[in-house]
Amino acid sequence: MGRCARPAPVWLFDLDNTLHNAGASAFRHFDVAMNRYIEDTLGVPAPEADRLRAHYWAHYGNTLVGLVRHHGVQVEHFVRLTHAFPGLEGELAAHVHDLAALKRLPGRKIVLTNAGRGYAVRVLRALGVLGCFEAVIGVEQMRCFGDLRPKPDARMLRLLAARLKVPVQRCVLVEDSLMNQKAAHRVGMRAVWMQRWARGHGHGPEQGARLRRRPAYVYARIGSLQQLHRLS
Repeated sequence: MGRCARPAPVWLFDLDNTLHNAGASAFRHFDVAMNRYIEDTLGVPAPEADRLRAHYWAHYGNTLVGLVRHHGVQVEHFVRLTHAFPGLEGELAAHVHDLAALKRLPGRKIVLTNAGRGYAVRVLRALGVLGCFEAVIGVEQMRCFGDLRPKPDARMLRLLAARLKVPVQRCVLVEDSLMNQKAAHRVGMRAVWMQRWARGHGHGPEQGARLRRRPAYVYARIGSLQQLHRLS
């Protein structure tokens, strides 16, 4: 008797610097918008706002988590005021062969981004790949028992697999962030390190991370989405 075919993976895709070059568009807006939000909402001077943004990102892997936990910021309010980027569609940069490969990739495909859902839908629609995805999960939806738990929270990843009704071992997280990949590995998911846009466009606490060495918790390194087909 022949072997049973292995089920196709459930792909969990990050958005920025994974599906498009956020260093050429969104990242140069986000830090400015978040700093302004922190200044206005907390009533602190610009240097303190910048310090808090960077500190919470380094400590929690997400600035918003620190603002919610320590300052009572409302998630939806933060997202609404920090994700409105006029003219963003005209700045987006992606690789045409990556997008074509994404459309052909077998298996369920879901976007899992620490950015707001509305922003993610806007980017995916502009790139022409929104229809590829079963779901788009933004930071507002990453909650566990009422608490905000975005990437790299391991509890959220386990709960997501349960809600998708698949074992964690079938999930593959495709990311540019090593912090998030480490969490995925810890819960039993495969972690794929997308490096196409990382050189010169790093963001957050891992900016400037070495790209030549593959950490033990990373299942594979890729430089294009086309390479995912050999992992499916």
